[in-house]
Amino acid sequence: MVYLKQVNIHSEKFPVLDFYPFKLKIFQNTERIRFNSPVTLFIGENGTGKSTLLKAIAYRCGIHIWQSEFNLRCEQNPYEEDLYKTISIQWENGPVSGSFFGSQIFSHFTRNLEEWAVNDAQMLKYFGGKSLITQSHGQSLMSYFQSRYKIKGLYFLDEPETALSPSSLIELLNLLIKISRQGHAQFIIATHSPFLMACPESRIYSFDNPVIEPIQYEDTEYHKIYKNFMNNPGEFIKTESV
Repeated sequence: MVYLKQVNIHSEKFPVLDFYPFKLKIFQNTERIRFNSPVTLFIGENGTGKSTLLKAIAYRCGIHIWQSEFNLRCEQNPYEEDLYKTISIQWENGPVSGSFFGSQIFSHFTRNLEEWAVNDAQMLKYFGGKSLITQSHGQSLMSYFQSRYKIKGLYFLDEPETALSPSSLIELLNLLIKISRQGHAQFIIATHSPFLMACPESRIYSFDNPVIEPIQYEDTEYHKIYKNFMNNPGEFIKTESV
């Protein structure tokens, strides 16, 4: 199932061209991104804009993003959260609800959920029936994913691999495959994980070129580097005499 059909980037509406994210050539050069698969993956080096665009699309789709109470950044960028104002979206058959996942956001959410459950223990039944705080971080993430993604919706995930072991990543991969084939959920994921990139029938968009464009799994640098490293790790290890 595809709910979100297309995102259009209107570079003529950029308020400035010398502040992030509007200074990124990839946003200036890309006009649209099409979604034709239940699972879409945004990949690229840090700073290429994949997570920023992910958030902007979520905002534009009306998805709530949890915010931390504290912002420790000493220099504020007045335009950092404004990309959503310069994009438009096309739905397949009208808007749907959903959620946005990020590791820091999840930590904030679990603390709030624990406080709510003090007054209403039934709150936990929507997330596996157990306190997410008393489980290991990886276990709590999988409990959340398994419960939340049973519900019809559009789901954004920002680097979910951050706190997951390889076996948990494979579990998440199989969960994405299972749920996407059930036909009630669409996923858009920013990731560095070659495990998640291996999701069959997914579409991968690379942010490492002048324009956001599709790429095959076997052609990604992630696949090539991991494969070469596993075949011959000694080639990647630098030894220097003291």
